[in-house]
Amino acid sequence: MSLSSPVPRARDLPTAYSYYWSGDALRSRSVSDVVLSGRVDVPVPPARLLADWERETSLRLGLAPGDVEALPLARARMRWPDYKHCVQAVTDWTRTFGLQDVLASSDVALMACRGASYHHDGAQYGGAAFCNLFLSEDRGLDLHFPSTGHRIPLARGTVVVFDTGQPHAVIRRGGEGFNVADYSPAQDCTQVFLTWELPIENAGVGRALRVAFDIDPSTAVLLDEEQVWLNGARASVCPASGRWCQGD
Repeated sequence: MSLSSPVPRARDLPTAYSYYWSGDALRSRSVSDVVLSGRVDVPVPPARLLADWERETSLRLGLAPGDVEALPLARARMRWPDYKHCVQAVTDWTRTFGLQDVLASSDVALMACRGASYHHDGAQYGGAAFCNLFLSEDRGLDLHFPSTGHRIPLARGTVVVFDTGQPHAVIRRGGEGFNVADYSPAQDCTQVFLTWELPIENAGVGRALRVAFDIDPSTAVLLDEEQVWLNGARASVCPASGRWCQGD
């Protein structure tokens, strides 16, 4: 378990703020440049479950390059005797960072992607960090955080915790950005993963990601929805390069 490298010096990183709902009010916080990553031992999912995921992604979801979509977790658990083992492996790993039993009280979903274009999730999940456990074999894909320099090879058992406001994508290993042409229909590029929404205000989560809270309360009280700002203005992310952009 380690931080990916190389990473820029702190003074080289853009200044991004997240404005998120805390109860019935918006609160401000820093966007963390910390990415926790490692590898845990999880068994290969059963063959019939893998076949079910293949049918779901190809037929029902019609998963296109760059898409990230939900799979039915309740049905998967009925065919997945090692699900509890997977959860326990991630729980044990997060405890090493002082997160204790935060997974047990966090929402969890089963997701699939065929690569993922660059984006941040701070406009929907600003009050959370993501904890992802990847369940598919190595498809030659990396989880890339362009603003921080973290680049994490994805394989079965890869586990990552990161700030939802940090731009990220799943791209071809060795690639410089997200390109639809990298995901031809003949290639098996699908990654299935479990994702937990860890509450950013949990003391262990905030401490592990080194989040600073209430850094811009005067702006937070003027807003009416969750958003991420960069250097004083609302920001979005270029889906191909991952570069920050001013505006929605």
